[in-house]
Amino acid sequence: MSEHQYKFHITMSCGGCSGAVERVLKKLDGVRSFDVSLNSQTATVVTEPSVSYDTVLATIKKTGKTVNTGEADGQTMAI
Repeated sequence: MSEHQYKFHITMSCGGCSGAVERVLKKLDGVRSFDVSLNSQTATVVTEPSVSYDTVLATIKKTGKTVNTGEADGQTMAI
């Protein structure tokens, strides 16, 4: 597989919340693209194969936002 797609449901109450998630993902090496949606309370992240689910999860958690669920390549993962 040439890339991973991760999806997270994150509790975000305002544009500042989604902005915080966007900022940390922008800084993470190996992220090819991402889409953070305040309306659907989700972040979808496409990474290089070397970037693990746990790395992306830990990066998002650094914002202090609550991650409710996570998926890696369509499979439900632990939070």
